[in-house]
Amino acid sequence: MRYTPIANDLFVNNRKRLVKELKPGSLAVLNANDIMPTTADGTLSFRQNSDLFYLTGVNQEESMLVICPDFPEKRFREILFVREPNELLEKWEGHKLSREEARAVSGIDTVLWLSDFHKWFHHMMAMGGVEHVYLNTNEHYRADVVVETRDARFISWCKEKYPLHNYQRLAPLMAALRTIKQPAEIELMQKAVDITGKAFLRVLKFLKPGVYENEVEAEYIHEFVRNGSRGHAYNPIIASGVNNTVLHYIENSRPCKAGDLLLIDAAAEYGNYNADLTRTIPVSGKFTKRQKEVYNAVLRVHQEAIKLMSSHLVYFDYHREVEKIMERELLGLKLISRDDIRRQRPGQEAFRKYYYHGTSHMLGLDVHDVGNMHAKMAIGSLWTVEPGIYIKEEGFGVRLENNVVILKKGVLDLTRNIPIEADEIESIMNTKK
Repeated sequence: MRYTPIANDLFVNNRKRLVKELKPGSLAVLNANDIMPTTADGTLSFRQNSDLFYLTGVNQEESMLVICPDFPEKRFREILFVREPNELLEKWEGHKLSREEARAVSGIDTVLWLSDFHKWFHHMMAMGGVEHVYLNTNEHYRADVVVETRDARFISWCKEKYPLHNYQRLAPLMAALRTIKQPAEIELMQKAVDITGKAFLRVLKFLKPGVYENEVEAEYIHEFVRNGSRGHAYNPIIASGVNNTVLHYIENSRPCKAGDLLLIDAAAEYGNYNADLTRTIPVSGKFTKRQKEVYNAVLRVHQEAIKLMSSHLVYFDYHREVEKIMERELLGLKLISRDDIRRQRPGQEAFRKYYYHGTSHMLGLDVHDVGNMHAKMAIGSLWTVEPGIYIKEEGFGVRLENNVVILKKGVLDLTRNIPIEADEIESIMNTKK
């Protein structure tokens, strides 16, 4: 474990909050993610199921959580099942959690080996007064799941074995809980942001014409890992020149040329929680007049978007207001005209040529975190703010992105200490190293 252990109070309280949402006579099951294969005997790095981590803090494969709040014996109302360590497994894969360690991490008193799961699960289903079974799936509105997951296999097995129980969806409950960030979660995300900020400052002093995009990526990963992160929260976008008009450019292989802008959308994870930062900087250390005009236009949209954020607003209404601000800035930059606006059709607005993505998304254990985008932006929810202008015909784009928590009044900007003003960026870049 690279990060400071998370106090298990967070996971204990998260389980208590979930129990309040379950119907009487309920049982809920959550599975770890699979270790995904590549080819031959290769595998991808393990990434824990976010819902299971949210409720247990356990980062180990083949783990399962069963919650049965009304079970007659208190010690069986929460059971964590983990893989049993053995000498051979430790020689090949390293240390696995003992029951005592799993208990300390999760705050769950009853920890059993996974090999005992079917026996105890049957006992609970048959003797626990269980009427409703909550099973988990990935219901993120942008998910496109084509690989059968561990949860999917369990759902098939459970419904075949116990066909007459009432099955319920756990995902909407978990999404609602995870939308509201607890203080400990905000602290972890602040740490991820702070590590990201250190990497950005490193790159401001490193970048010069002739440096390759992948060298910039390497500077980021160096700073992330040395500060306790496992690495990038997502595939980093290190896009110079016209590449930065491509939203998800991840090749990161082009040399950064004098006079170009470099758009960097890269951030650290910490303790499974994610930051998400974008900055756009001049390769030569100084913006051209036109680049600064566009940059400051994006910055004004960014600042006004943050001021708009409120628990009284639904995200899509907020985004439409930001689009109006963007339209005004694009007029000022002479990228669109009032004639363009008069001729536009719904869904084909003139501004969409230069601003073609959403302003914000929720952030947390997943970079595009779960939650209802049609609901009001809840107090305690954490969002990105990331407007951009992309001018392919001029060979550059600008995007700026911060991470903010919705408060009763205004927001808490976790990225407030990371340079964003054009003059400050130029000053840092031109300070003797």
